[in-house]
Amino acid sequence: MSTHSELSTLSSSTESSRVQSVYVYQVPVRLWHWLTMLCMLTLIITGIFIGTPFITLPGNNMDALLMSYCRFAHFTAGYIFAIAFVGRLVWAFMGNEHARQLFLPPIWRGQWWSEVMFEFRWYFFLEDKPKKYIGHNPLALGMMFFCFVLGSLFMIATGFALYSEGAGPGHWSQIVFGWINPALGGSTNTHNLHRLVMWIMICFIMVHVYAAVREDIMSRQSIISSMISGHRTFKD
Repeated sequence: MSTHSELSTLSSSTESSRVQSVYVYQVPVRLWHWLTMLCMLTLIITGIFIGTPFITLPGNNMDALLMSYCRFAHFTAGYIFAIAFVGRLVWAFMGNEHARQLFLPPIWRGQWWSEVMFEFRWYFFLEDKPKKYIGHNPLALGMMFFCFVLGSLFMIATGFALYSEGAGPGHWSQIVFGWINPALGGSTNTHNLHRLVMWIMICFIMVHVYAAVREDIMSRQSIISSMISGHRTFKD
């Protein structure tokens, strides 16, 4: 098996044909992935409702408490999401090379960008055969870094900045993130940017799911099941 030093690619079809399964994603990475998925689903659903609440009729106690329940679920999921993200960042220093890959795309290397363009052509059906990667392919890695990693950092920062308004002076969120609202021109701007990035991440999720299913079928290498078993399996 031939492994590219930076891209973890199986470049030789002859050699890669001997590869059946490679252990890639360790247990903490897989647990973080699915926990983050649940948190993001909760945050998106409750966030949309908080931003544009449904009209409710007076006199129904459950309707009166609906926003409170949504806010509680949103804040709880936000805390879990942020703590899990920090834990994932810590594991990047403790885990294997694939645990670090998400946070260190080699954007300074020309060859990496060449591989990104190849993946673009593959996804647009302009290449006949895919390249095989043990970890993330370069395009997926770039999308996850710029859309998910940076997007998550922005959402955590602006989310806790908005949360700090209700928490009040002296709360840790006010001390750490309270400066963000004035820096962005007020909480309304922070809220609008928070929702804008939410929609960007929703688009990323849809593309991410499509690409994972597509690669499972067309590239004949496991993607979805790899986040369950931890093993990347090559079928050719």
